[in-house]
Amino acid sequence: MNIGIISDTHGHVPNAIHDVFAGVDHILHAGDVGPMDVITELETIAPVSAVLGNTDYVIQLPQTHVQTFVGRKFLVHHIVNLPTPSQMVREFIADEQPDVIVFGHTHVTCNEHHNGVLYLNPGSATNPRGGNAPSVATVQCTRSGLNVQVVALT
Repeated sequence: MNIGIISDTHGHVPNAIHDVFAGVDHILHAGDVGPMDVITELETIAPVSAVLGNTDYVIQLPQTHVQTFVGRKFLVHHIVNLPTPSQMVREFIADEQPDVIVFGHTHVTCNEHHNGVLYLNPGSATNPRGGNAPSVATVQCTRSGLNVQVVALT
């Protein structure tokens, strides 16, 4: 199963997303979506699960989303401060015991393991920081493992 990971679109879906996410089975959006038009457009590619970001005021989405693909549990939450997440996020992690935590907010990519959990931030699809290009990620999820690719949008 192939999963598209996106965050921090802030109301815009770059055209390159359609090519990068062509063939994905599901899209996880880690917040700062913008208007629901973003979700509607992404849904033309694949089903979408999304969470609220700190700039999402007029849309109705959950704060946290948990979904399992091929036996791998993904927890999606917008702000996950590393190396020490907030108490609320630590409680979600303890309760859900995810394999992957997908987050955004920083506009900088992260693909790191901490305590056996993959922390994955695809960066910002529209407004990157730190001199990076806009980016998203794809995760090929199989019973034997996860293959993560961070993709710069050109």
